[in-house]
Amino acid sequence: MIPFSRETVLILFLTLFIAVGVVALPTAHQWTLQQSGVTARLRGLSAVNDRVVWASGAGSTVLRTVDGGATWQKLTVTTDDLDFRDIDAVDEQTAYVLSIGNGATSRIYKTTDAGATWIEQFRNTESKGFLDAMSFWDATHGIAMGDSIDRQFYILTTSDGGKSWLRVPANVLPKALDNEGAFAASGTNIALYGKSDAWIATGGGAKSRILRTSDRGRTWKVSETPIVAGASAGVFSIAFRDANHGVIVGGDYKKEDTGADNLALTEDGGITWQLHKGLSGYRSGVAYVPGGWGDKPSLIAVGPTGSDYSGDDGLSWRLNGPGFDTVSFDPLPKNARRIGWAAGKDGNLGRLIIDQ
Repeated sequence: MIPFSRETVLILFLTLFIAVGVVALPTAHQWTLQQSGVTARLRGLSAVNDRVVWASGAGSTVLRTVDGGATWQKLTVTTDDLDFRDIDAVDEQTAYVLSIGNGATSRIYKTTDAGATWIEQFRNTESKGFLDAMSFWDATHGIAMGDSIDRQFYILTTSDGGKSWLRVPANVLPKALDNEGAFAASGTNIALYGKSDAWIATGGGAKSRILRTSDRGRTWKVSETPIVAGASAGVFSIAFRDANHGVIVGGDYKKEDTGADNLALTEDGGITWQLHKGLSGYRSGVAYVPGGWGDKPSLIAVGPTGSDYSGDDGLSWRLNGPGFDTVSFDPLPKNARRIGWAAGKDGNLGRLIIDQ
């Protein structure tokens, strides 16, 4: 038997402890790039399950995969040249796609046959109107938002699957700040939870704020955040894992490498927000990993300069991959495997697998 000194035993113990700690982290964590078949910038993304994912972007681009991204099919929505900044899939067959732009270029289309045909549901008639994002509680109830008009927030809701979109009356909304709106960078400016909770992230004004409702848009309140504010800065993405715990990311899109004052967390449903550090730069999208990792919630944040991973509910982060604009996860994983997708410039698409 070889004798060990007390110091040697301690070193061996620490080495074993560190090794076990490394094993306890998610394995691989590598993004695998996929062939989209397009070169358009993709900013909309919606995963239905581990096989069916929808993506959208510039040049009226809409893509759909039914094999987890091994192949992507390009779909035709309209012959008009639109920029589809957001897409939200209700199921494998049904999806809504939103285009941005001034006036009539801001539209919402819907398909119920896997993208074979599309119906135009909404066309903006406000000359100053500019849609940014949308989201759906269920197959019939949804919400969309755009930049404020004459210091009035522009929010639409539907309760009939998009057959009608009604603007939320100004008298139930807080007053908007000058130039306050949203950045249509990832289609993730709106977070939903349960059957009636919603949060909307803003930017572009003197302060970065969060609008919130607990009754599906009938009444609203607003909270300030510590996220950097300005004409090119604010909150770009928001996500909630329950009614109380949420995260916001953003920054200044003209300073992509700057990671200051661009991450905040809430534990009280968005009433107050606490500034945190750790992101590697400006981030345009954030998503919770369904089921988390171990006993702690996990997050992925993406931006043009890279993607970051947190395994402790946003308290610490590490750079884990290439740059993207938006991110979406299979919402209901059936086993220990978590699968997510991200999309960005030049038609880039990536898949991330996290094994428990």
